[in-house]
Amino acid sequence: MTRARISTTVDGQLLNEARSLRKGVNDATLFDEALVALLNRNRDAQIDAAYAAYDATPLDELDDWGSLGAFRNAAGAS
Repeated sequence: MTRARISTTVDGQLLNEARSLRKGVNDATLFDEALVALLNRNRDAQIDAAYAAYDATPLDELDDWGSLGAFRNAAGAS
């Protein structure tokens, strides 16, 4: 993995609180973990948004394949 050097200022209290939670971890690792958490949260939001289409369609509404409710019941029974 290619490493990039950054130089920035951050909220001192926030940094101290994060450091206290991850004692023994250097700042580079701390920032890597924070960036991974940010990317995962964004990925989760994208997945949730993709499933929002199912919320817009009632489970008992029929389409070419039946209804989502019938499919869910059949899948749950198998």
